[in-house]
Amino acid sequence: MSQSEQKETSEQGAQSSGREQSDVLVNPRAVCKVCKRLYRDPKILPCLHTFCSDCIAQLEPFAVSSRIHRNVPEGGKRDEAPEADRPAVTITVLCPDCDSEVNLPPSGPVGLSTDHLALDEVFAETLETDGPLGCDLCGEGGAGSRCEVCSVNLCEFCCQAHRRQKRTASHSIQALEELKACGRLVRPVLCTLHPGQELRLFCQPCDLPVCLECAATLHRDHRCCPTRDVIDRHGDRIRELVNVHLRPRLERLEESLQKVEASQETLQARVEATANEVRAFARGYASAVEAHCLSLLQRLEELRVQRRNHLHLQGVQLQQALLDIRGGVEFTERLLSCGSDAEILSAKGVTLRRLTSLTERGYDPHPATIAPDDGSSISFMPREPAGEVEGYPVVGVINSKTVDVSRCSIEGEGLQEGTEGQLGHFTLVCRDSAGEQLARGGEHVLVSVVHTEKKNCKVETAVTDNSDGSYSVSYTPQEPGAYSVWVCVKAQHVKGSPFVLNVKRKFRRHRGTFHCCSFCSSGGAKEARCGCPGTMPGGFKGCGHGHKGHPGKPHWSCCGSTTEQSECLPQSVLAAVSPRSHLRTVEL
Repeated sequence: MSQSEQKETSEQGAQSSGREQSDVLVNPRAVCKVCKRLYRDPKILPCLHTFCSDCIAQLEPFAVSSRIHRNVPEGGKRDEAPEADRPAVTITVLCPDCDSEVNLPPSGPVGLSTDHLALDEVFAETLETDGPLGCDLCGEGGAGSRCEVCSVNLCEFCCQAHRRQKRTASHSIQALEELKACGRLVRPVLCTLHPGQELRLFCQPCDLPVCLECAATLHRDHRCCPTRDVIDRHGDRIRELVNVHLRPRLERLEESLQKVEASQETLQARVEATANEVRAFARGYASAVEAHCLSLLQRLEELRVQRRNHLHLQGVQLQQALLDIRGGVEFTERLLSCGSDAEILSAKGVTLRRLTSLTERGYDPHPATIAPDDGSSISFMPREPAGEVEGYPVVGVINSKTVDVSRCSIEGEGLQEGTEGQLGHFTLVCRDSAGEQLARGGEHVLVSVVHTEKKNCKVETAVTDNSDGSYSVSYTPQEPGAYSVWVCVKAQHVKGSPFVLNVKRKFRRHRGTFHCCSFCSSGGAKEARCGCPGTMPGGFKGCGHGHKGHPGKPHWSCCGSTTEQSECLPQSVLAAVSPRSHLRTVEL
C-alpha cells in the first residue's frame, strides 16, 4: 500500500471516529465488523472475510505451530545454504465472522491481501457523508478532482499543476461529482513497493500482479504478461468454480435453508397451537375436577345427613325403650319393696300386663347386634374411575358400603383340611348387603384356631388385609387332630363359623429292609402267612411282590402296613416276627 493510501485511510479513520457517533453509515460494506468503524488498511482472511489489519492483529491466537522454512538461493541447491534454514511460526486465529480456523502468514496481517474493493467502498462512503473535501497536496481550498493513480484529492490549482508535470501528466484524473454519480469507484491498484506505479503486469511463476519496475528488477527473469492477457484465463477459472460448483450448491443450500426456516415456523405455529390446546384442556379439566369435587362433597354431606338421621332414630328408639324398661323396673321394685300385700295384689294386674308387654313386644336388641355407625365405612377412593364430567374422565369416588357379616364368605381348602407342620391358608371375602365384594379393607377381622381336645393347643394365625375387601389368613398347625376355627368380623361370626379343621399327620418315608414273605417260599400257598402283620390285597398276607395272580405290594420290615408312607412299629413288634417266614432280605 502506498504512503498516500496509508495517509488517506488514517485520515478517514480519524474522521469516522467522530462521525459514527452522530451519523448512521449508509454502506455497511465499508465498515469493519470488529471495530464498527470504516476500514483502515482492510485485509482479506483466507475465509474471504475482510477486517482491519489492526483488528486482525488483536485477535487472540487459537493455535501456534512452528516449522523449518528453507530459503533456497536461485540457481543453487538446498544443501548449499544450510544457514538459510529458519523456523517459521504459523498463527491460527478464529474468524470473527464465520468462526473458521484460519492461518496467518509468518509476516502477520501485513502479509494478507489488501481488499481494494473495501477501500473503494470507504472512499465512496466518505464522499457521501463528508461532503466537500480538502486538497491533499496544498491543504487549502476544496477538492474537486481526484487522481486515480496517486489516490489524492486535488483542488483546481493542484489539478492543473498535476497535469503539467511530466511524471504525472499521464495520470487519470476524474471529478469528484462524476465519482459520486458512478456509485462505485474504479480506481487503479498501486504497487506497495513502488508508490505511484500501477499493477499492470502479472508474473506467472510467482502468480502475482506486478508493476513495471518490479518486472524490470525483481522479476526480470520471470515471464510477465499484461493483466489484460491473463485475466480471461484466471477469471474463467474463478467463474467455473462459482457457476459450475458453488452456485448450484448455493441454490441447494438456500432451498434447504428455506425449508428449515419454513419448518421452524411451522413447528413454532404447531407448538403454539398445541400449547393453546393444552391450556384449554387444563382449564376445562380443572373445571371438571372442581365440579367433580363439589359433587363428591355433596354426596358426602348426603351420607352424613342420612347416617346422622339413622343414628338419631336408633338413639330415640333405644332411649324410649330404656325409659319404658326403667320405668317398669322402678315401679315394680318400689311396689314390691314398699307396698303391702293388699297394695301389691291390687296393682298386680296392671303391673303384670305392663311387664309382660315389655317382655314380649318391647324393643330389646342384643348388644352384639348393635353396631353404631361411626362413619368408618365411608372412605374416599382416589384411583377409582368415576365416569365423565363435562366430557372429561375423572377418578375418585365416595365409598359408603358397609359389611354384612351374614354375606361374608370363606374361600379355600385350608379351612377344612390341613397337614401337620405345613402352611395352610384360606381367604375371607367381605361383602355388603347386596352380596357385592367391598372394594376397601380396614375391617376388624378376628381368626382363632384352637384344638378341640387340647384347649391349650392354639395355632398362631396371620391375617393380611388385601385392601380390596378380601383378607388372606395363613396358619401352621404343629399337632394333628381336629381344630375349631373362629372367623369373626366386627366381633360377629361369619356364616358357618366356627368351622371344623381336620389336621392330618404328616407321612414320613421310612428307610427299612425289604423282605420276601412266606408266600414266595411256600410256592404260592394261600394259607401261608408272613410273620409281619401286614395284609396284602386279594387275601394274601405279608407278601412283598406282585406275582401273577397275587397283586401284592412291597412293604417294609419295620412297619405293619403295605404302604411305604406309614408310621414305624416299635422294635418289640419287629423282634416278635418269626425269622422263618423271611427267607430273603435285601437292603435298599
